[in-house]
Amino acid sequence: MAVVIGAVMPVIVKLLLLLLCLNFNSSLTQARKWESWKDKYPFIKPASSFSSSNAWSSGSSKGHNYDYIIVGGGTAGCPLAATLSQKFNVLLLERGGVPFANANVSLMQNFHISLADTSPHSASQIFASTDGVFNARARVLGGGTCINAGFYSRASQSYIKKAGWDSKLVNESFPWIEKQIVHKPILAPWQKAVSDGLLEVGISPYNGFTYDHIYGTKFGGTLFDRFGHRKTAADLLTSANPEKLDVLVHAMVQKIEFDTSGRKPRAVGVIFKDEKGNQHTAFLSKRKGSEIIVSSGAIGSPQILLLSGIGPKAELKKLNISVVFDNKFVGKGMSDNPLNTIFVPTNRPVQQSLIQTVGITKMGVYIEASSGYGETEDSIHCHHGVVSAEIGQLSAIPPKQRTLEAIEVYKRNKKHVPQEAFRGGFILEKIATPLSTGQISLKSTKVDDSPSVTFNYFSHPRDLKRCVDGIRIVEKIVKSKHFTTYAQCDKDTLDKLLNMSVQANINLIPKHTNDTESLEQFCKDTVTTIWHYHGGCQVGKVVTPDYRVMNVNRLRVIDGSTFNESPGTNPQATVLMMGRYMGVKILRERLGRAAGL
Repeated sequence: MAVVIGAVMPVIVKLLLLLLCLNFNSSLTQARKWESWKDKYPFIKPASSFSSSNAWSSGSSKGHNYDYIIVGGGTAGCPLAATLSQKFNVLLLERGGVPFANANVSLMQNFHISLADTSPHSASQIFASTDGVFNARARVLGGGTCINAGFYSRASQSYIKKAGWDSKLVNESFPWIEKQIVHKPILAPWQKAVSDGLLEVGISPYNGFTYDHIYGTKFGGTLFDRFGHRKTAADLLTSANPEKLDVLVHAMVQKIEFDTSGRKPRAVGVIFKDEKGNQHTAFLSKRKGSEIIVSSGAIGSPQILLLSGIGPKAELKKLNISVVFDNKFVGKGMSDNPLNTIFVPTNRPVQQSLIQTVGITKMGVYIEASSGYGETEDSIHCHHGVVSAEIGQLSAIPPKQRTLEAIEVYKRNKKHVPQEAFRGGFILEKIATPLSTGQISLKSTKVDDSPSVTFNYFSHPRDLKRCVDGIRIVEKIVKSKHFTTYAQCDKDTLDKLLNMSVQANINLIPKHTNDTESLEQFCKDTVTTIWHYHGGCQVGKVVTPDYRVMNVNRLRVIDGSTFNESPGTNPQATVLMMGRYMGVKILRERLGRAAGL
């Protein structure tokens, strides 16, 4: 039964994404949003306010000297900037806008709306990998913490040891984050049912509420408070020294500038465009120890290095990019944790909940849950503009491929979605440490153009076996006694869902008619993402263990692009910690005891 339901879960997830109306509060202009927050964050300004006369340049010793320029104000970039600004002058450049007063970021009830927004100013930027799986990357101050499901769970102790991190400093850095933006959730009924089901099928012991990564069943922290209001990495900027921090939003970094006259290339500045299209250059201070730090995420960081001339020589020359340093590993080792999910119709309305419960198995898979994206019958069948099923995920496909025939098929399928499908919950199965890897490559020299990304989902047989094992666990949970009176899985409903699943546009992967007969085929055909992609600037290949770019002076990369594996069940806690951790580590290395941290 669960397998049948599972074959269509990604369909339901994507439809629910697309069926939410776009209440973007259009009457609330960017100017008004800015006005309400500028007093609290006086150091956050539009990129167009930048003047080269305020920055150091060769031949001039006047003006403001930036000791650190951070490219990317995301999950790692914000805590890093807040920490470094305690002692040094910092410039933080973010390509997106501010999250404050944006209801699609701040409110849990609007979680899917933000992801479905395909407008140029959306906090979420949709892209499709060459595998045919739809994905998203953040485009807002605060990064992925603004658009994810908010779940907060630390990396395991073994992961920390393997990374070579100082465990004492790690254990100081996690609480620094948690005290400011993390909450203990109120466990929703659906989350409790899944938790009970996990324990019944043997995912034990029950560890209750904890941030720690422990085998068994637990519930973790969340960025949402009890009112459903989200905190983000941008809120950590309240801990910054406002006298030493400049944050520019809508600052699209084009490339890093280098001095190549010495034995090794040396980063000296950053070229970026503002929201009006004007180009600026920010330069580093001449002081010893000053650095440019790239924290643009697993897509953005390798993209910036490649555009700046650091990467495979042959690939760079094809695009007439001057080679600063030939490194064949830049953009390689990209990996995304495959997600396959089962939708469980219920016989009663369920409260909305994002990720709270998690089952940490010893089989290399994690089991999570979400619920409560109910829609009325009128909403299911009405037209929702750019994110409706009439256009749907086709908006992420190049216009020439959006055929009328494809749109009509999608519309017909939508009409046959049973009402029961929009009342229920989801059980998610994620591969913990996928062995399948891919790469990222430039399609052009324009930073605005999303690069070509390939993850090669399930190309390694071990990943496929783990997926099958995970689906079997979920099947047992659905059949457990805790769901016998909760779920509504009659034969007619299942048949409708199954008939729809093969043709629906859940991704661009060709479907097979034997999905319910072969769990392996089901995993391949219905794979989606949970946005935990990583790699591209990995330690030991692109950066050193202290995240300095190899054979390049005054340049580091600090974010998830450096990971060989995604930490814990959900990586954001560790990436947030990493920003604080590296900020303190850099200050201590540069100042010694004078750092005072």
